[in-house]
Amino acid sequence: MAGLSACTRVDGNGGANEDGKSTLERLREQGFVAVGLANEIPFGFVDDAGDPAGQSPAVAQAVFEELGVPEIQASPVNWDGLIPGLDANRFDVLAAGVFITPERCGQVAFTEPTATSPEAFMVASGNPHNIQHFEDFADNPDLKLAVLNGSVEQTYAEYFGVPDGQMELIGNQTAGYELLESGRVDAVSMLSVSHHYLIQERGGDFEVSEPFFPVMDGKEEKGWGGLCVRQDDTELLEEMNRVIAEFTESGRLLELGEEWGFTEDDLPDGTSTAELCEG
Repeated sequence: MAGLSACTRVDGNGGANEDGKSTLERLREQGFVAVGLANEIPFGFVDDAGDPAGQSPAVAQAVFEELGVPEIQASPVNWDGLIPGLDANRFDVLAAGVFITPERCGQVAFTEPTATSPEAFMVASGNPHNIQHFEDFADNPDLKLAVLNGSVEQTYAEYFGVPDGQMELIGNQTAGYELLESGRVDAVSMLSVSHHYLIQERGGDFEVSEPFFPVMDGKEEKGWGGLCVRQDDTELLEEMNRVIAEFTESGRLLELGEEWGFTEDDLPDGTSTAELCEG
């Protein structure tokens, strides 16, 4: 795994650091960008060779190449450590498929959306408990669900009444897989594309439930993920968005995701980050 960069704290001047250079200028000079990810296949993870892999790092790599920064150096952390790591300058960018929510918009700056995927559950083959929705756990006190700590899935589970005692909070995708494999939970809640790719990579006597978008307060929650930077890095964000718009228009965004199981149905549909931040 590549080492972390030494990042200088930004101020409120569009990302300029204490020597007057913007974050983007610093990244171009040093030739790499430090990226945080959470080892969620296929959104963002470190492969067996120690290299960044997945849809979100692929987008980040291509975007920064266009911006004159040829290399990304990625380090994995637990999901709930992503935003604190960015805020503490361990990373310059998060490339982990972080969903854009109003709460997170108060902590980081998101690019325009780069991908979506419906929710689903990874369960034992045959789905013996017929698990299809978070409500199934609220209705059956004997069922246990593994969810990423600090994820939108945890928010969904709480909204639909899953008791804390029936939730196993995990730090990463692998932990959920192992809990299901050992029989300590009955399902793992994550995005459908993540489950399918993980089963493809690791095997196991598992299947994926029917995908769905939860309906909360009468509104379908179709989550969108994007890259994240610090809120003061306005120049960097503007340049990243410019390139992402070009990739979306040219079809490059689809090409970057196809290797990781993403299709046209998972591409941006015109929903803006501003809309998602408003809720």
